Amino acid sequence: MSLRSILGGSGRVKKSSKKPGAKGSSSSSSSSPSTWASSLPRRKPGPKRGKSLAEDGDDGEDFFNDKLEDYGLVKTLATGLNLRDVPQAILHIRNHMFSPMPEQAAGMNSTRIAEVLNYRKRMPPIVTVSHIQTLLSSPSAVEREIAELSRAGFLRKVVVPGRGDIGEVVILAADFGQLVEDSAILDMSTKDSLTRLFKENPGVQALGPNALGAPEVDQLIKAGFLIANHTGATHYGPTSHNTNLYSRPEDKVTLTSLDIISKQPTGSLGAVGGEGVVHKAGGNGGGLLGASRLDATGTELRLAVPGNGTFLNLLSSALEHLVSLLGKSRYREAPETVLRERWNGGIAKEEAHYAARRSRGEFASILPGQTRKWRQFYGLSFDWVLQEAVGSGLVEVFDTRSVGRGIRAL
Repeated sequence: MSLRSILGGSGRVKKSSKKPGAKGSSSSSSSSPSTWASSLPRRKPGPKRGKSLAEDGDDGEDFFNDKLEDYGLVKTLATGLNLRDVPQAILHIRNHMFSPMPEQAAGMNSTRIAEVLNYRKRMPPIVTVSHIQTLLSSPSAVEREIAELSRAGFLRKVVVPGRGDIGEVVILAADFGQLVEDSAILDMSTKDSLTRLFKENPGVQALGPNALGAPEVDQLIKAGFLIANHTGATHYGPTSHNTNLYSRPEDKVTLTSLDIISKQPTGSLGAVGGEGVVHKAGGNGGGLLGASRLDATGTELRLAVPGNGTFLNLLSSALEHLVSLLGKSRYREAPETVLRERWNGGIAKEEAHYAARRSRGEFASILPGQTRKWRQFYGLSFDWVLQEAVGSGLVEVFDTRSVGRGIRAL
């Protein structure tokens, strides 16, 4: 058999008349890159995910749809610290209130950086009592120590009525005295009178009717060292809508203890507070320190710290935001690492991936100044806010043994 018969005719190999891109070509699906690429969805370039995090600062997928295992509450949040007494706890809390300013790529211009630093400088050196209790092992021992140090004149305790736990703050007597000395509104006679009053009454929280003269009282109110409390409403600027969220139950209603009312027979006067409940609540000359009332209208003057209102507004807003971050999870709980990431605005999640680009000075996703932590809270530390939330009874910290500590909203 000849080669011609085997090849079938002329013996020439004929090329296919079909073009490479024609239908039916076996190589069209594998050799032409434009065919499979054109079927992909077209998207505009840009860091879409980073933009959403920069705007909201807390968006992110919740990977914990199941409840976390609970092996018991964490007794103290001061892990790895050697805090022995209240003064050490006060200094620690004050020194760790804000996160350090970013050394580079802060996402804030010089004007904004100066604004943040000045805001921190104006913050009064006060600490809530509930925050101290979260760092030390015994809350009752903390209360006793604060009372002893107040009587000794080492501490000043300031209470803002109607603010619950976050309204009870302490300040070192030395820091309070420095605020008095640095005040440009007070004259020397008023400063001397106030200093003498504290030496004679170290633990005073409200002034009597004849403690100071009218001109001195007027100066102290203008400087922010005294506040006028009228029937339980403190004149501390605009009332925040978050006040009732952190107030005690008895502060929200009539200042009468609900524990006592709940033990009274149903239908009796005791079940609604007893006879003269309005008088006991401070509505007509009563209150905790009735002897300190200045007039028949039920107004008293209480000790204050300049800038306390700014501190309370920042704290209440931060606590509300922290609880809202837990609300994004199905069971209102999340591992501490996840909640910290949400508070920081997702920067920690991108940090390892963009470390090399950041070292070269290139754009690296979200900048700190674009997150809510820095835009609204001036770099407030996550650990500081968490400890305040635990002390206020808004969240609890428990051990999971698998993903570290868990945080649950109450």
